[in-house]
Amino acid sequence: MRIRRVILLVICLSVFLFPVSAYCLDRVNTPVDVLIDVGHGGIDGGASYKTMLEKDVTLTIARLLYQQLSTKGYAVVLNRTGDYALSEENGWLNTRSRHQKDLAQRKHLMQSLSPKITISLHANTSSNPNDYGPLVLYQKNNQSFMLADVMQHTLNKLYKTAELPQPGSRLYLLNHSICPTVLVEIGFISNSVDRERMTDPRQQKQIVSAISSAVDHYFLLFNQKHSKK
Repeated sequence: MRIRRVILLVICLSVFLFPVSAYCLDRVNTPVDVLIDVGHGGIDGGASYKTMLEKDVTLTIARLLYQQLSTKGYAVVLNRTGDYALSEENGWLNTRSRHQKDLAQRKHLMQSLSPKITISLHANTSSNPNDYGPLVLYQKNNQSFMLADVMQHTLNKLYKTAELPQPGSRLYLLNHSICPTVLVEIGFISNSVDRERMTDPRQQKQIVSAISSAVDHYFLLFNQKHSKK
């Protein structure tokens, strides 16, 4: 109990110096098993197709994933719970770049909470409307690769694809993460079949179940016990 209080104190002091989302702090249950990084938000809509925006897709999937993992007993945190940019919460980085503030805030929250794993949710796009399917990107470490490999496999079964996970060597979040992290492109917003999958409630649940199943497999593989709530 004393250790848990110390952890909470460290988080609160860190947040006092570098503010993060109040939602996360109100609901944080340390130690955190899974941090869900919700791609884009606010002024940053991400990829788009007509009125369909990546930021809305990622938030919907993230909320469903949060619910499912929480129901299983994992301690889960969302770094965005509404349509806003995380750069708006970053008042500590001295730069005019909204993009840099956004990425720095995501990195800071990860460092403050020290999750066991982080899952960053995104939607892909292409000039070729026939490109479709999920893609999981990983860091240069074995645990990230194993998480990506399991997650890619489960998503491949759902989408009936045969994609392999890819290294995300140029991605800021993967390069600066302090825990095993993967970036999940849940499909192509430029593809009609993937768009339906991302927006149909039944198929959204299937995507979430595949990702959740991969998380279960990963924790079992590395003999990690998720936190008791």
